Amino acid sequence: MKSPCRVIDIAPSTPPQRPARDQVLIGVAACPGEVPDGFDILLTEGPAAPRPWVVSSDARATARRIAAEAERHPAAAVALVQVLRMGPALAPPDRLLVESMAYSALQGGADFRAWLAAAPPRVPRPAAEPVRLRRDGGRLSVVLDRPWARNAFDAATRDALCEALEVAAADPSITGVDVRGAGPAFCAGGDLAEFGTSGDTAEAHRVRVSRSPAALLLSCASKVTVHLHGACVGAGIELAAFAGRVTAAPDTVIRLPEIGMGLIPGAGGTASLPARAGRERTAFLALSGTALTAPQALAWGLVDEITGIRRDVRRAHGVRTNTE
Repeated sequence: MKSPCRVIDIAPSTPPQRPARDQVLIGVAACPGEVPDGFDILLTEGPAAPRPWVVSSDARATARRIAAEAERHPAAAVALVQVLRMGPALAPPDRLLVESMAYSALQGGADFRAWLAAAPPRVPRPAAEPVRLRRDGGRLSVVLDRPWARNAFDAATRDALCEALEVAAADPSITGVDVRGAGPAFCAGGDLAEFGTSGDTAEAHRVRVSRSPAALLLSCASKVTVHLHGACVGAGIELAAFAGRVTAAPDTVIRLPEIGMGLIPGAGGTASLPARAGRERTAFLALSGTALTAPQALAWGLVDEITGIRRDVRRAHGVRTNTE
């Protein structure tokens, strides 16, 4: 069976590529130039390279690491780039459907089952009120409130966030929505204690589509500002990127870990991140496992502003500090 990844050195005369349906195609260039068509990831050592290029001090070594990750998780790696390639031809709600179908297919795969079998057992740590709401005039404050779990996204949090966003989307008197996370992190991604608990991947797809914070964020994005801090992993950045405005505290760290589980982003990331950073940089982030700092996320367009979060501001919005 052929490799799931192919690396090509790009020269000025390199023609457009027609990528194979079952391969990740990485282009490597010493200096960025005119972007040839067909590549899933573009790497260069040229400084301050514009989108869609990703700058690396050793582009070929980075390409080899990504290729090795694709070899370890071929089904997820190939599914990721297939979904991302389809994105430009689809309306945003349809991108969510395609992502969910691919995610459900991978949930039934051997790679994800192997990850589940090797993962240590985790005990659910639910919250009585996983999302807290506070209204002040025309603004609605939404706080993810499971700080002991770094606001890991469980089913109860998803449902409560959907309820809050349904109100925001339906009520014209709400002119602004601020979404924050309590404690040391905005959101550490999906709650691993719930991974693999649904034995019916078709039903999981139906639930994912019918109770979708991503779809609701699409419907009211212009009202929403998400305030990131600490770990913003998986769903923590996938959902945030739908907002009309995203701010980040200096300690913000962004990462997409799903490929290592045999999955792809499943909270809308293949729709939200390409809209801000481009599909090539989204593919790089997911396949490389790279963690982005706040300044890097700003440069890529994943956040719109880096801000400090003072203790008095956090308290005013009901957001606990690490020591409270």
